[in-house]
Amino acid sequence: MSSWINYPTILQGQTVNLIPLEEMHFPVLEQLAKDERIWQFYPFDGTDSSRILSVLTTALAERNVETRFPFVIVHKAENKIIGSTSLLDLQPKNLKLEIGSTWLHPDYWATPVNLECKLLLLTHCFEKLNTVRVQLKTDENNVRSRKAIEKIGGQLEGIFRNDMLRDNNTRRNSAYYSIIQEEWPEKKIKLAELYYLRQ
Repeated sequence: MSSWINYPTILQGQTVNLIPLEEMHFPVLEQLAKDERIWQFYPFDGTDSSRILSVLTTALAERNVETRFPFVIVHKAENKIIGSTSLLDLQPKNLKLEIGSTWLHPDYWATPVNLECKLLLLTHCFEKLNTVRVQLKTDENNVRSRKAIEKIGGQLEGIFRNDMLRDNNTRRNSAYYSIIQEEWPEKKIKLAELYYLRQ
């Protein structure tokens, strides 16, 4: 598939596995997305079936042109899909990308799941893809998400004003964070410690 990210790339952890998004996953994700709490700070309303299916279809199309690699998050102990995440804006020439479009059913908020997802993704980025920069961003007002990014070691680079237009045509300011290659060894140790403390 991609010359930079091989298909199918599967990232295996202790709590979750990240497996490539496929069309057969759409019905499960559509039902998971019905919880409106998930979408409070997103630029679209994922509770709308046609909208979430459009988002998922676009994710697969972007994988086909090698600008994105979307995953579903599978909870190992429960053997079920609980959300989705992606490697976005793939730029192999510049060895950089973004981790984003991450959403989880609220039953798994404040659990080890997000920490392990980020540990798996960042390890793959820095140690397999040899990235020099990984970007993360979120709504300026999404305090929960910003704290989560800061907890895993993301450094705030700034607030991008009018960064995105929501489906309702309001404007979103985004907080941009990054982790760079030189920082990763130290941040990996801290992230792994955080994950194991949550077990």
